[in-house]
Amino acid sequence: MESKKPKASTSKGATNKTNKKKTTAKKESVSPERSAKKDSKLKVTEEKSLKGKKSVPADSTAQQGKDPASSADKKKKTTTASGAGKKKATQSKKKVGSTQAKDKKLVAKKPRQYKSKNALNGVSDIRRSFHKNEEPLYFISATNFNLLGADEWIKGFKFICHIECFDGLHPNVFSPKTEIPHDDFEGIEDINNYLLQHPEVQDYLKTRSIDGRSGKAMFLMFNEKTEELAEKLGLEIMFPKAEMRTFLDNKVNTNRIAEKAGVACVPYVLTKVDNFEHLREVSKNLGNELVIQTPFGDSGHTTFFISNEEEYQKHAEEIEKEEEVKVMKRIRCRGSAIEACVTRHGTIVAPLMTELVGFKELTPYEGGWCGNEIYPNAFTPELRDKAIEYTQLFGNQLREEGYKGYFELDFLIDQDNGEIYLGELNPRVTGASSITNHAVFALADAPLFVFHILEWMDIDYDLDIDAINDRWARQENIDGWSQLIVKHTEDTIEYITHAPKSGIYRMYDTGHIQFDRMDTHRRAVENENEAFFLRISRKGDYLYEGADMGILVSRGRMMTDDFQLNNRAKHWIKAIRGQYASEMVEDKKKPKLSGTLTK
Repeated sequence: MESKKPKASTSKGATNKTNKKKTTAKKESVSPERSAKKDSKLKVTEEKSLKGKKSVPADSTAQQGKDPASSADKKKKTTTASGAGKKKATQSKKKVGSTQAKDKKLVAKKPRQYKSKNALNGVSDIRRSFHKNEEPLYFISATNFNLLGADEWIKGFKFICHIECFDGLHPNVFSPKTEIPHDDFEGIEDINNYLLQHPEVQDYLKTRSIDGRSGKAMFLMFNEKTEELAEKLGLEIMFPKAEMRTFLDNKVNTNRIAEKAGVACVPYVLTKVDNFEHLREVSKNLGNELVIQTPFGDSGHTTFFISNEEEYQKHAEEIEKEEEVKVMKRIRCRGSAIEACVTRHGTIVAPLMTELVGFKELTPYEGGWCGNEIYPNAFTPELRDKAIEYTQLFGNQLREEGYKGYFELDFLIDQDNGEIYLGELNPRVTGASSITNHAVFALADAPLFVFHILEWMDIDYDLDIDAINDRWARQENIDGWSQLIVKHTEDTIEYITHAPKSGIYRMYDTGHIQFDRMDTHRRAVENENEAFFLRISRKGDYLYEGADMGILVSRGRMMTDDFQLNNRAKHWIKAIRGQYASEMVEDKKKPKLSGTLTK
């Protein structure tokens, strides 16, 4: 759903951040109650080799081959590598990299001096500033799922969406009423470019402009064409350049950045694969059970589990056409996700969440992301601390690369040795953002997207990052929520004749559900017998394998302690599917649109 980034099921500034606790990677087993993924699922991870990329953004030190210390932000840099020195990355594609994090420490910063007496001082000032905001701000995407509720925090924040999930009842969603001619959509970028070229959207932006300024916008996904269209409309994109995002979104490059940051990865190699024999040669140190990831993919589409030649041949064409792929040792792991924001003062880190991956009741893809849970004490204190430390280190390195703002990391927790490894990076808001930004810790301070937008508001501010991270790490500041991403799992094409409305549904003891009331906010869910449903596929749409039907959000858990779907989850999935009616279509070709619309 893209859009929690394509998610591989095994792999979804100057930072002045001080780690209150320095943890070491202890080898301890993870109890089913505290880990974050299905015990029975085998997940993969990676091994490495550091080879430079041929085409790289000019503003990325990783691509320029420069030492991060030589970047323009050097004077702001606050992290240093301890010990005898940082190991130089090898350039060989075939060399197996280390799997241990470097002994990298975060150094305390001196108290920041205000640039002016008008600087915002702390969270309360920041919240007040956004409640008084006069700048037109937008989230432009297929749906408003990823930033649900942003309009409640920021005056003048609007959603411009291709899919009208609320049938015109959401007060701050604008969706064009007429459809103009366009090529088949192949991704969320195409949808966003269509919206920016739509006359109704252009008129809407003009009516809300202030002093000739169209305002600023966030996108789930965008490309160079999006940037060109936005510039013509006078719309500033509140993310680093598409070229940089593409570089960072590359799963091969993610591991290179992790190595520089001192973040541990599962054993892997980065290499060109010519055939099965060549694969065995370059991965001989990884064992026979492998996972291969291509540089770009979506929710399991391009993650391949290989243990023999027969399995390899099924995906040989996709693997061999790539200039470089990531070949990883397959480990028995559980997935987890964590979101963060790189700011001028350091990296703000949200709590670690569990991930739902590959459940056949929800997705047709073995490695496909299909939901998240957040709840107190989901992980051991050691795992939580290590995930936070790694995320801060990675955020610091992103700042050195020239990136700022929202990002998400997937972590893999090895069920055999208790280690936690980096899975992949999503340099953007994700499908997990709706969970992160509506939990108690975010409501008590401000959602993570507020700090992201603040970096683009030309406002000077002071913020105690350590204090925020300390509060957000406390388990008493976390409440329990789950979300399920419901996809069409059959290899069929079906025409939808009836679809459920978005809003709050109630489940009865019989397992049947009924629409209870219209609401645009998942926090309106009062108990575990209720759920918020955001409809994606509507009447008149076509269902195809992998198509997003909708998102279910409820209080409490949707998995058991051994990380299988619990009975409540199965009842909700069956019941919401039962709200749809469709007819088989024999002569309709599958749409070119691939992947998810939400992550």
